[in-house]
Amino acid sequence: MEYLIHLGILFTIYAILGISLNLVIGYTGLLSLTHAAFYGIGAYTTAILLTQTGIGFFLSVILGIIFVGIVSFLIGIVLSRFSDDYYALGSLGLNMIIFSIFLNWQSLTKGPLGILGISRPELFGINFSSNFMFLILTLLFLILTYLVARFIVNSSFGRVLKTIREDEKAIQVFGYKTFYFKLAIFVISAAMAAVAGSLFASYITFIDPSSFALMESIFIVAIIILGGLADLRGSILGALFLILLPEVLRFVGFPSEIAAQMRQVVYGVILILLMLYRPQGLIGEYKL
Repeated sequence: MEYLIHLGILFTIYAILGISLNLVIGYTGLLSLTHAAFYGIGAYTTAILLTQTGIGFFLSVILGIIFVGIVSFLIGIVLSRFSDDYYALGSLGLNMIIFSIFLNWQSLTKGPLGILGISRPELFGINFSSNFMFLILTLLFLILTYLVARFIVNSSFGRVLKTIREDEKAIQVFGYKTFYFKLAIFVISAAMAAVAGSLFASYITFIDPSSFALMESIFIVAIIILGGLADLRGSILGALFLILLPEVLRFVGFPSEIAAQMRQVVYGVILILLMLYRPQGLIGEYKL
């Protein structure tokens, strides 16, 4: 049972990350690879505050959102100078810069040694130290994230984002300042990723830079491409699929000498086939 609860917590955290990134890639058409950086900043903010100050978890989440909002605002301004493939490359470079900060600012982040002893949340006498209670907490955050994201995409603001994705120049003709719309959704998405980072840090009770490397950004992108671009339900489905698939493959009877390698091969083949025959994802409506 504890194993299933553990998978459930990981699923909810990655579903939050998928929903938030889908707002940028799926609904706005901006291929961003900086999401692991914002995820990591949220995690490190909570980890540092919980281990070095008397601030509680929920206040650390709020402060993490504010800090990530500031950082993402500055990064968004830089990325606004790029478009298309150059936007993706620029975001990749910025992710690597932030990862290097996590790795080398040892007086603050402890570098590759990581930060230990991160506490679990407590609110109004309710203790979330057990994994079951923590799963309930992450589910509540997932529901809140989904509702906020759904409100955004169904609003007039969301309709502008979709138009930017389809033809940015056309909507500029009608006087829309698309720069501000793209910057706003970039910051909102990053703030949601910060929440996921705070939850991850408090759940694992230990973080180090390896959890927020470039491959983590690619994994989050894979979640939304697989589940469905421009479909919030697809983000949830993609997270569920990619969290459960490696675990299901553990029960396939591969020889013990090559079991780990074969699981990775099967995992990769399934992803390739899905990308070939369902490039918009399982339930998506947009192709990159």
